[in-house]
Amino acid sequence: MANDLDQWLYLFNRGEDFEAYHRFGAHQVGDHWEFLVWAPHAQGVAVVGDWNDWQPAPLSPIGDTGVWRGAAKALAGQHYKFRLTGPDGVTREKIDPFAFAFERKPGTAALLADLPAHDWHDTRWLKDREAFPPYQRPISIYELHLGSFRRHMNDAYLTYAEAAKVVIPYVKKLGFTHIELMPLMEHPLDKSWGYQLMGYFAPTSRFGPPGELLGFIDAAHQAGLGVIMDWVPGHFIRNADALARFDGTPTFEYADAHRADNVRWGSWNFDLGRAQVQSFLLSSATFWLKECHLDGLRVDAVSNMLYMDYDAGKEHDRNRNGGRENLEGIAFLQKLNRVAFSAVVNPLMIAEESSAYPGVTKPVYLGGLGFNYKWNMGWMNDTLAYFSRAPGQRDVHKLTFSFVYLRDEQFILPFSHDEVVHGKKSLMHKMPGDRYNQFANLRVMYVWWLTHPGKKLLFMGSEWGQFLEWRDWTQLEWRDLADPLNAKMQSFTTNLMHLYRRYPALWRGDHDETGMLVTIGDNPDALSYIRRSPGELPVIVVLNLVTKQRDHFRVPVPHGGHYRVILNTEAIAAGGTWTHVPRHYVATAVPANGQADSLDVILPAMGALLIVPEPAEG
Repeated sequence: MANDLDQWLYLFNRGEDFEAYHRFGAHQVGDHWEFLVWAPHAQGVAVVGDWNDWQPAPLSPIGDTGVWRGAAKALAGQHYKFRLTGPDGVTREKIDPFAFAFERKPGTAALLADLPAHDWHDTRWLKDREAFPPYQRPISIYELHLGSFRRHMNDAYLTYAEAAKVVIPYVKKLGFTHIELMPLMEHPLDKSWGYQLMGYFAPTSRFGPPGELLGFIDAAHQAGLGVIMDWVPGHFIRNADALARFDGTPTFEYADAHRADNVRWGSWNFDLGRAQVQSFLLSSATFWLKECHLDGLRVDAVSNMLYMDYDAGKEHDRNRNGGRENLEGIAFLQKLNRVAFSAVVNPLMIAEESSAYPGVTKPVYLGGLGFNYKWNMGWMNDTLAYFSRAPGQRDVHKLTFSFVYLRDEQFILPFSHDEVVHGKKSLMHKMPGDRYNQFANLRVMYVWWLTHPGKKLLFMGSEWGQFLEWRDWTQLEWRDLADPLNAKMQSFTTNLMHLYRRYPALWRGDHDETGMLVTIGDNPDALSYIRRSPGELPVIVVLNLVTKQRDHFRVPVPHGGHYRVILNTEAIAAGGTWTHVPRHYVATAVPANGQADSLDVILPAMGALLIVPEPAEG
């Protein structure tokens, strides 16, 4: 055992222990608990807990490894912290960085709890995930903040178990393929939404014990839904009893205070070049993917890890070569993805990255960062800028510019929480015109989103066009659904999501040069393109971007024959006014925009059509 420990500590101190949670923290051995903590510059370390009235039980250093070890007789569920005396002689109480559970806020003590146990029943899901990489699948993600999706009548949170019974059937019915949870790692401040973390191995106690979160993930998998969680490896909270100056010196953060200070978020930046910090963070990623069966991690604030000059007051910071790139941050992200893809088969490793850094989704062995998806923030900003302006004041190049860089990365198209908060207005409220036209614009924008190459992400409440922007302190405006327009918008989004899954041409060609053929791209008021994939039924997309109906509008199609309309955004069932919707058209040999055949269609005002050749399935 001693030799095994020596080997583990050797790997930990080299940044190569990717399952350090099996050793560090608190683990039950017989009738006592063993503790292991990294505090390289501490003069003394003890564990304190409520089993002995918080009297210190000293830990001993293990040679010159920087790691301390000790034991105590205690019971599962009891509270504890580490008491560390720094080189300055000051004694501080700190959390256990590797704890699997914490007490409810405002307390910050860890709870004696071993690796969360769960009797998994998701073997079929995991085997299916292994067999089919995400590139061969439809991916539509419902982004969710668990604390404000639904609440009890007294405004209390739903537990993980209660949320499983509400969230999973709802998202399943909507037709999404995945749930993305905003961070559920332990964090002290509700207003941080979980992005300023304290416990990198502990599900937050706000919603119940850790095992219930595993039950949520298991239930989602059994229902055919993947689960992704946001994860924050770039920075951490400043709280004095957490990771900051853990052993009395900069330990997890950079020794250089200027580099450590994250001005933008009021936090500390991890020293991503330090070997032990790498072992800590990479073990956290492994824990969530391997032990908790998450299907992927959406890595937050990647740009902050890529650039020396990303933060306020650091505009002139440069690396040792004179460039602005954070060299150790880049190396860490590459290592993260190597570890993640080794830990489990076909995880979704998603970068929230807002710059034009090249090769975010290129494999590491080709010099890329190694993610398999990146949020397309440029597409999102251009799309919202276009649709938020009144017709007649729009520049269609805001939309068509995305065609230039369509294949530069493997993209997810996000309408996320960040776009519906802090005075930005909800997606519905961004739309121009009266209430009817706001819904009409929103439906067309969603068709553009769904049919544009790239996987999909939509924030909760946006499916029915909630008018109020997101408020994290209370539940969504479910009462909106008593309004027929909101109810029809929810039904429209559901129909759209199911059409996406039903027609593989809408997703199978996302990363293929031939997956999209633009047939009308130079008209300032209309767009038309064909989504296609070999062996699949093509889907013709037509967008009318002005509030004027167009009769006898020529739509280029790939061949002659009969065609069927599978979606008209102005149908009365979708919230429009068309009670009689033309369903069938016949292509004639009238050339249009490079195609030998075309359809003569009625194009609804501020509307969109999806058309497929007949015969069509479903």
